[in-house]
Amino acid sequence: MGVWKKIATTAGLLAAAGIGETVYFYNRTMKRGNARTERTTKMSGTDWEKYFPLMEERKKYVLAQEHRDVYLTSFDGLKLHATYFPAENAENKLVICFHGYTGEGLSNHVAIADYFLKRGYAMLMPDARAHGGSEGEYIGFGCLDRKDALSWIDWAIGECGHNVRILLHGTSMGGATVLMASGLRLPENVKGIVSDCGFTSPKEVFTHVLHHMYHLPAFPAIQGADVLNRRLAGYGMDECNASREVRKATVPILFIHGSADTFVPCSMCYEIYENCSSPKELLIVEGAAHAESYYKEMEAYENALTKFADKVMS
Repeated sequence: MGVWKKIATTAGLLAAAGIGETVYFYNRTMKRGNARTERTTKMSGTDWEKYFPLMEERKKYVLAQEHRDVYLTSFDGLKLHATYFPAENAENKLVICFHGYTGEGLSNHVAIADYFLKRGYAMLMPDARAHGGSEGEYIGFGCLDRKDALSWIDWAIGECGHNVRILLHGTSMGGATVLMASGLRLPENVKGIVSDCGFTSPKEVFTHVLHHMYHLPAFPAIQGADVLNRRLAGYGMDECNASREVRKATVPILFIHGSADTFVPCSMCYEIYENCSSPKELLIVEGAAHAESYYKEMEAYENALTKFADKVMS
């Protein structure tokens, strides 16, 4: 075999391997059913078992409150689901809680729902597209979910009236969703945004995961996934980046992150915070892993929420 034929054969094998890696990565991370909650939990590095008793206790309280399923149609024709808890008083304030990657609205918010419901908030807990009771094959990673967030905001205004005061709260992918939504033209009803361990963009968070958890290069998996995702899901992996979107933000934002987060590094929070143009506050919970901040330092978390909400929701 001549040298050029060997080179061509080797290049072909490498290209095939690269395509295989890209498809494998894309199918594992971007498609409904293949993105597993168990795998995400393991990658997050958070020891959730020690919080199960608290979750179960609060779940009983939350599910005992009046609630119902609600649905709407997304901008691209998907049927989206959420769980709605009406308020028991006339304060007319509502929080919309957006969950993380491979999660679901109600199950992911049973703990913090205790805080909001007991303080007179109505609550809306959407299932992100391709999650829970919502339709969709491809995960939106905030880039598409921010548009769905606008639809849920409009639904909330229609349900609660034009004087309703709305707080957006998101964790992980939900945190990225509300940060990305901050760059959109939000209704005046949206008074504040709370992002808990939100990331900058799917490209950057998965590059971090490949480098630091799997010790693999981002090329060609990320670049290939970007091409596939543009064709299949309709958006690029860095098309919407939270650190860019918050430069257009006008709504006040509270940033929360755990210092020991290895899944979405705390450096992303600092980067987004520094780029934010709207009034902003920051809470770093020392020693908290991914999405653990509320459970690890509940009093500090709730105090920060209360202080922030007292300013923006009054």
